[in-house]
Amino acid sequence: MNLTHQAIEHAVQNLIEFFELLDPDNLKNLANIYSQEAKFKDPFNDVLGVKGIESIFTHMFETLDSPRFIVTERIVQDRQCFLVWEFRFRFKRFDTESMQTIHGGSHLKFNADGKVTLHRDYWDAAEELYEKLPMVRVLMRWLKRRASS
Repeated sequence: MNLTHQAIEHAVQNLIEFFELLDPDNLKNLANIYSQEAKFKDPFNDVLGVKGIESIFTHMFETLDSPRFIVTERIVQDRQCFLVWEFRFRFKRFDTESMQTIHGGSHLKFNADGKVTLHRDYWDAAEELYEKLPMVRVLMRWLKRRASS
């Protein structure tokens, strides 16, 4: 079955709404978004299947305060899309009240049913995360200075 452009646009819009409203209670709806054999990869994780993907987001809610995705751009072509997003959160383990932001993007592929089969996140863990950790910040800045021309 070949999905129409309108059907893919609808699937992408559903995905965006799901992530922008993501909370621990709606994680049970991941199977409505992802195929059972979906692959998810980011700088820290590489899992197959809805249960593996669910465990990543469960861990996110356990370790971060107020995590929230905001999709700022999208490109849709055939049965795939690329989303540009901001991920906002507060660290639970560190003595900081400030909101943190990670800028990144996601490449997603859809099957004939409009479910995600591949979700690959791209973001710079060093710049977007490690440099924000109080204990690692000084080391990361030193390494950056040493590596720059």
